[in-house]
Amino acid sequence: MMLKVLVPTEVLLERQVASLTAEGQNGSFCLRPRHIDYVAPLVSGLLYFVEEQGGAEGFVAIDQGVLVKYGSQVTVSVRNAVFGPRLEDLLNIVDERFGVMDDQQRMVRSAMTRLEADFLRRFMELK
Repeated sequence: MMLKVLVPTEVLLERQVASLTAEGQNGSFCLRPRHIDYVAPLVSGLLYFVEEQGGAEGFVAIDQGVLVKYGSQVTVSVRNAVFGPRLEDLLNIVDERFGVMDDQQRMVRSAMTRLEADFLRRFMELK
């Protein structure tokens, strides 16, 4: 099967895989080449795959998204994803990248709170 992992700005990963394990809203599932066509919403977690050539394992940490299997093509579309050939490496990468995202989100929330407060204060001054 050809596995493609898409994020909004790029194709993060494109590999021939023998199997893929993912986690949907109803639990984990495994896809193999002869599996029927399938669509599943994914929850945040790990994609685990075994490459067709050589049997190497790989991991992708993903945000919520959608998986579509059509024929021999499996496409996973998510907002955020991080690829790591080893699980230990992936843990460190996720901690670094998503830690930065949390800081940015806190700053955005703080700015929005200030804007909302300013809007309300000016609205009350109109009366």
